[in-house]
Amino acid sequence: MSVAVTDPREHRTAEQASQWKLMWWAFRRHRLARWSLYIVVALYAIGALAEFFSPFDPDAASARDVFHPPQAINFIDTAPDGSWTIRPWVQGHRLVRDRFTLEQSFVVDPNRKIYLSFFGKAEPVKLAGLFTIERRFLTAAEQGERFFLFGADRLGRDMLSRVIHGTRISLSIGLVGVAMSLVLGLLLGGISGYYGGTVDMAIQRVIEFILSLPTIPIWLGLTAALPQDWSPLTRYFAITIILSLVTWTELARVVRGRFLALRGEDFVTAARLDGCSQARIIFRHMLPSLASHVIASITLAVPLMILAETSLSFLGLGLQPPTISWGVLLKEAQNIRSIAQAPWLFIPGGAVCLAVLALNFLGDGLRDAADPYAQDGR
Repeated sequence: MSVAVTDPREHRTAEQASQWKLMWWAFRRHRLARWSLYIVVALYAIGALAEFFSPFDPDAASARDVFHPPQAINFIDTAPDGSWTIRPWVQGHRLVRDRFTLEQSFVVDPNRKIYLSFFGKAEPVKLAGLFTIERRFLTAAEQGERFFLFGADRLGRDMLSRVIHGTRISLSIGLVGVAMSLVLGLLLGGISGYYGGTVDMAIQRVIEFILSLPTIPIWLGLTAALPQDWSPLTRYFAITIILSLVTWTELARVVRGRFLALRGEDFVTAARLDGCSQARIIFRHMLPSLASHVIASITLAVPLMILAETSLSFLGLGLQPPTISWGVLLKEAQNIRSIAQAPWLFIPGGAVCLAVLALNFLGDGLRDAADPYAQDGR
């Protein structure tokens, strides 16, 4: 089969190109997957550098800013004389209280502007716990001023900073969990398919038993059994292990089926007759041919992990405050007051949707690119 390429130079080298170069050529033509890759990389970069991108301490509360509405950022500052300059700012708000109901609300203060500064100085903070930084990506030009691009929660904490810090936990739990399930799936699935016989029967019975268990009740039961006095870090790793132990079975069955089909192929027989060890046959000759299946399974498993953590934390059985994740933030929005008066508390749900959609589109592009010879005629 031929590979559909747009560059004439690629036509001349397609037959000699390596598998990874063919995958790159195919992936580069998948526009939606390419933009999804940019989004995923940006999300992980924001999560890794959360202290730099968040304007304020995510746990800093302010009684005067309870349920402060979001403020739109402006870039053109108009002076009273009609002149204008390009400078980021947000319109200030002032707190008012109803004389009869004593209900407090925020109204726009036309005489107050809060100017912002990119890469401005702020309170020193440890970046990822490694070294101290004194500058933030976006902060108030005047020390002590507070602004709320995503609004504030019931304690007056900045939602933008909390969503950014939640990105680190929610996305990392997907990567760590998938890494653990990938190791289990490849190892046990490969052993089952390569050796067959009693070993295959024993592993498959274990897989069938795990698959027969209802996923959500198992998650709920296992997470509810965790000691409540565990530290947030310990609980984080416990949740990750629980999610990994339930999600490795699908990959193991895919790997086992492919190994059963490949172990009789000519290249495997040739490697065995050439004196290759069993480990070399499995990892050097058989596993590379499963690239498309493994990539598809990984990229689909990461969003499932994110959704599972979000669901458990939303139900109060996953991560708990003071840990910040998207699920923990959404748990604080499950009340009537949030729906009626503070709809911006549902912004973490938009972050979940963005991450899951980007990872799924990226997975589709990688899955198609992993088998470039099947794209004949495109």
